[in-house]
Amino acid sequence: METTIRLNVETKKSLDSFKQYKNESYNELIRKLIYIAKLCENEPKLSQKTIQEIKQARERIKKGEFYTEAEAKKILGL
Repeated sequence: METTIRLNVETKKSLDSFKQYKNESYNELIRKLIYIAKLCENEPKLSQKTIQEIKQARERIKKGEFYTEAEAKKILGL
C-alpha cells in the first residue's frame, strides 16, 4: 500500500540533497534516513564515524568515483 505525503518546499529541497542518484525514490531515501537515525540512536559512539563515512561515500559517488555492478563483478571474477 502506498500513500501520498505533503512536504514543505524547503523540506523537499533538503531531501533532494541527500539523493545519491537522480532517480532515487523518496521511499528509498526516507528508508535510508530512518536506518541512519536508528543506528545513531542504538550505537551513538559509532554514529559520528558512520555519518562521516556516509558523507565521504556520497562525495565519491557525486564525483563519479565508483564501480558499476558490471565492473565490480569483473574485478571480483564473478
